[in-house]
Amino acid sequence: MADHLDAPTPLEEHRKLAVFAGEWNGEEMVLPSRWTAGGPATSHVVARIALNGFYLIQDSVQTRDGKESFATHGVFTYDRDDRAYKLFWHDSLGYYPPSPASGGWAGKSLILVRGSLRGNARHVYEVVDDNTYNMKIQFSPDAEGWADVLTGVYRRIH
Repeated sequence: MADHLDAPTPLEEHRKLAVFAGEWNGEEMVLPSRWTAGGPATSHVVARIALNGFYLIQDSVQTRDGKESFATHGVFTYDRDDRAYKLFWHDSLGYYPPSPASGGWAGKSLILVRGSLRGNARHVYEVVDDNTYNMKIQFSPDAEGWADVLTGVYRRIH
């Protein structure tokens, strides 16, 4: 019998999040929505594996027209109890989600969905290669018909 005081160790599912660790520059397109007018943007993303390898902590700052327009703080992990990835998302719009986004990998894409009284958000992170990933955030009032809110291509800074 294992000693109950032994700390758990990260699983392969936790380690898989390391693909997004690093410093990235993003070229984004913001689609017109009820939150903002559409247009091009750039983003600077810094992500690191933390807390003994169980979490990916990601911070990003988006710039439009020469000034900060949007910022995010995301905490990604794998929940071994319900066997799903989780994303705890905070952003400069100031809304606090009632629960984390939840989901998993489909091929090279990590897809996470969260709901609130305002509707549903879907985050799709597609690994292109070791130095590039695509991301899109989509919105749906009913979690069926999804519309892009933001799309981006992120390239690793060496």
